[in-house]
Amino acid sequence: MALIKSISGIRGTIGGKPGESLTPVDIVKFAAAYGTWIQQRNKRKDLKVIVGRDARKSGGMVNNLIITTLRSLGISVVDLGMATTPTVEVAVTGNNANGGIIITASHNPAEWNALKLLNENGEFLSASDGLQVLDIAEKEDFVFANVDSPGTIENDDSWDQRHIEQVLALPLVSVADIGKSSFTVAIDCVNSVGGIVLPKLLNALGVNNIIELNTKPDGNFAHNPEPLPENLKDISELMKREKADVGFVVDPDVDRLAVICEDGSMFGEEYTLVAVSDYILSHTPGSTVSNLSSTRALRDVTRKHGFTHYSSAVGEVNVVEEMKKRNAVIGGEGNGGVIYPELHYGRDALAGIAIFLTHLSRSKMKCSELRKTYPDYTIAKRKLILAPDSDFSKILAAVRKQFADKKTDERDGLWIELENGWVQLRKSNTEPIMRIYAEGRTVTEADEYADSVISIVKNV
Repeated sequence: MALIKSISGIRGTIGGKPGESLTPVDIVKFAAAYGTWIQQRNKRKDLKVIVGRDARKSGGMVNNLIITTLRSLGISVVDLGMATTPTVEVAVTGNNANGGIIITASHNPAEWNALKLLNENGEFLSASDGLQVLDIAEKEDFVFANVDSPGTIENDDSWDQRHIEQVLALPLVSVADIGKSSFTVAIDCVNSVGGIVLPKLLNALGVNNIIELNTKPDGNFAHNPEPLPENLKDISELMKREKADVGFVVDPDVDRLAVICEDGSMFGEEYTLVAVSDYILSHTPGSTVSNLSSTRALRDVTRKHGFTHYSSAVGEVNVVEEMKKRNAVIGGEGNGGVIYPELHYGRDALAGIAIFLTHLSRSKMKCSELRKTYPDYTIAKRKLILAPDSDFSKILAAVRKQFADKKTDERDGLWIELENGWVQLRKSNTEPIMRIYAEGRTVTEADEYADSVISIVKNV
């Protein structure tokens, strides 16, 4: 069993003992801490928080506990029910709410769940704000309302449609061009909330031929929910068998987007952001931002358009902070997370799908042909379990010593620039593991970069 408390929220496996996994006690404690932080931040009584969840089987239970806790603090709640992460984000600002909680463990397996916390801008809490919530939870520094002043509750299932309408209203999304292309689109929604919203989105975009895979939102994940190639064999075969033009795969809370080509090959999760950025930059001048663990291809494409690419530490909040600092027109993460400020500052697979389909329709290419227009890089992604007594600083020091002659960046673990790519090692924010990512021009080169670091780590 596992419980991870971080500035990003609280994440853990359901069941077990309080303090060791995600139990009702921990859920109430952390929801109360967040609600108290909202109260301290606003200094007013008429407070409102938006709550939404993915389709995990534990979602209903966690949802009830959170809503009851917030109402017990005197905070009113707008419950969206099953809703994507980006939908909750746009609903926060759309309701002029004071914050939001998304109940989802993203790409983690079904036994996990989590509370993702938003501020009044519908954005994830900053590091300092997250630390304040953790401190309140640790001290149990909350006071509940009396019997005469609980918060109210409102159920609102309109935000799927409102979110879709906002996507369709983007100037660079062309429903006409998409409709003329008569695309056949396959989708894999891993039996979560994507199964509710993606068919609606695609129909609104003028796609009439939709092949659905794993779209029943019952939380029975048909495969590992992380949209990586090894988990997407079914839709790959489906693409070839049904002669679909493009396939889209989302994670359980629909903030990550993977694209499958018409021949069943992977467009590459890293290249979702690259393709979307290429299209945006061809119409909008400005800089781009991605995290240190994302492909160098975005830098190459940005330079091709005559603009500047910037990097950030891993984590959506860090990417957003850098995007605002650089006034970036597009950004995100190499895990298929597209952040388009024209809509909102959050990873949004709905926006990614609409922009990608517009780009594909206007390119007059097959999906696999479009992929070939981008620089080829390969990323090797490894992870090692961290023992509780591991000294991560000692590990970093040993690796740093071996690459003393290379350019490094230590904003997030240790990132090292190499001849044809880079390698990075960092502690996960959501799991008790160390991630080692390496990028090269070929699979062999990326593997060699990663293996060289892994051998150092194991010796330590």
